[in-house]
Amino acid sequence: MTAGESAAALRDEPVDPDVVSSDVVYDGMVWDVRRDTFRYNGTELTREYIDHTGAAAIVAMDDDGQVLLIQQYRHPIRHRDWEIPAGLLDMDGETPLETAQRELQEEADLVASDWEPLVSIFTTPGGNDEVVHLFFARGLSPAGEAHAREAEEADIRIEWIPLQDAVTGVLEGRLRNGILTAGVLAAAEKLRRG
Repeated sequence: MTAGESAAALRDEPVDPDVVSSDVVYDGMVWDVRRDTFRYNGTELTREYIDHTGAAAIVAMDDDGQVLLIQQYRHPIRHRDWEIPAGLLDMDGETPLETAQRELQEEADLVASDWEPLVSIFTTPGGNDEVVHLFFARGLSPAGEAHAREAEEADIRIEWIPLQDAVTGVLEGRLRNGILTAGVLAAAEKLRRG
């Protein structure tokens, strides 16, 4: 393979290791911690990781090219970080797109007429099995009735900023949420490519 061919051919490769045992060692409120013992490359290994439901996230853009950011408290990092709307794939039978549509309504009281897949990402492949499916939502309009918010969502702050300002915030290190980072960079590149 030449250098040019190898770049185009790179892709993540699924592996089906011989799992000797798999146990839930912590049964959590939102997700569990699992311990797997498996054989890989002739070696028996044991790893613990968060067994995650997965999630969907939305880069919502209005007709003026502004994207929706929400700010809410996240206890593990002790920050009110800026994010894009997102939610867990925790409803039986709901597709990632349906989750994204539901979350846009719940977190921002919006619906969108145009939905496009952006990217799907492994958030922390060394520590959990979470996959987040990101979507680009346009053709926004009010959902009608406002969604009741509680707990960490009770004081969500909403801001609309130009997409390029969000990209700048990521590159300057002011916006550090990984899902927001992947989403706004993917949306900017999608628009750049036309």
